[in-house]
Amino acid sequence: MNPQQIAILRWYTANLVTQVPVGNNPNDVAFDGENIWVANNTSNNVTKLRTSDCAILGNFPVGSGPLALAFDGANIWVANHNSNNVTKLKASDGATVNTFNVGTDPAGIAFDGANIWVVNHLSNNVTKLRATDGVTLGTFAVGGQPEGIAFDGGNIWVANTTTNNVTKLLASNGSVLGTFAVGKFPCALAFDGASMWVANASDNTVSKLRGDGVSLGIFAVGGEPFGLAFDGSSIWVANSTTNNVTKLRSADGVSVGTFSVGGFPTAVAFDGANLWVANESSNTVSKL
Repeated sequence: MNPQQIAILRWYTANLVTQVPVGNNPNDVAFDGENIWVANNTSNNVTKLRTSDCAILGNFPVGSGPLALAFDGANIWVANHNSNNVTKLKASDGATVNTFNVGTDPAGIAFDGANIWVVNHLSNNVTKLRATDGVTLGTFAVGGQPEGIAFDGGNIWVANTTTNNVTKLLASNGSVLGTFAVGKFPCALAFDGASMWVANASDNTVSKLRGDGVSLGIFAVGGEPFGLAFDGSSIWVANSTTNNVTKLRSADGVSVGTFSVGGFPTAVAFDGANLWVANESSNTVSKL
């Protein structure tokens, strides 16, 4: 038995603790260090949930079609794909700080420690915004119809769905460091501290890439994986068409469990003790 697992109450196999009703078509979940935020795509709002008891702490209006979330240490940023902008909310009370225009159909968002990066799905580029005031610092071309995005501590990685590859950008200036082939329809990314993981929705696989883009393996998961998260030792994969999540050992990609959740899970987040899964078709989030 691992003492670290005991310390965070995770010595047991993951079990479904509860399902919480949220807004319509939840597409993404994010943790702010204390609470879970949910992007409700067709409700045009976000829900804030207390992690300890799943209590709803508020529903806050944003733009049209919120699709992705990021936390910058004080604020929640929301990518609104129908209104081509991002909303910045205070995490403390959900108050709107401002709204900033980006490219066409923003579909992913990430924080690099100082800046917010937004994936513009139909513009085939990413926008870099200064987190303090939302000023645009640059727009950088990537591959075809990008969707997923992640930060590795020095670089931004972007999953390009129609060109079946990922682009690595230097976070400091947006220069392209490489483009690396993965599976079909890569749509989500997660960094495990050493390697980048990519969900390939049309292949029912995830790819593991070394920092230089070399493939370290391709691993079978459930149907149409659309979301990824790292919990400190494992990668969790939201499998949209099989209504479950797969847990992979990050060291070698071995599957160590598959767990049922709600309908059409599209995103997953880790809060330090539990996994949260956005279930798009059942209008819920699952807590594991």
